Amino acid sequence: MNKAMRTDQAEVDIVLLGQVDETAVSIVAANLQAVMGLNTRVLPPHDKPEYAYLPGRRQFDAAKIIGALADLEDMAPFILGVTDFDLCTPILTFVYGESQLGGRAAVVSLQRLADPDPETPLLRAAKISLHEVGHLLGIGHCWQPDCLMHFSSNLETLDALQPQFCSACEFEMVRRLQTQFPKE
Repeated sequence: MNKAMRTDQAEVDIVLLGQVDETAVSIVAANLQAVMGLNTRVLPPHDKPEYAYLPGRRQFDAAKIIGALADLEDMAPFILGVTDFDLCTPILTFVYGESQLGGRAAVVSLQRLADPDPETPLLRAAKISLHEVGHLLGIGHCWQPDCLMHFSSNLETLDALQPQFCSACEFEMVRRLQTQFPKE
């Protein structure tokens, strides 16, 4: 089924799922613009995604949320859900984010990003969002440990990353963005 896509200036619509820290969302949007050159639009909050709740795990199924986001109509080509709810997949006890590789929708959670330094969770949210949008562009995990596309299974690994892509991933990202969003 083809979903209608908007063709005006936003390339990423950020969908808030439940109550989400507005500062974190602003930082995510700013980083998508500054690092990837993607225009963003932050949409009003949606309801808590009860359809994705797994009572036995007391978490939310990231794949179900992504499926619902991908089905939204009249949206930008990419959709990034941002939530404060804990996310999981069937094979992982938790995820910071999840996306459709080469697809349309991704979701990130701010739930596990807390830190005594108030700036650290904001930087973590930006890094995870950039990583997940990289997957939407079809870029897989990178073997270089300092690249944003490197898999981060814990906060120590995530914190060690700079908010940038390695040269190979950056080249591929720019190539794919130019193909998908040609400048006129």
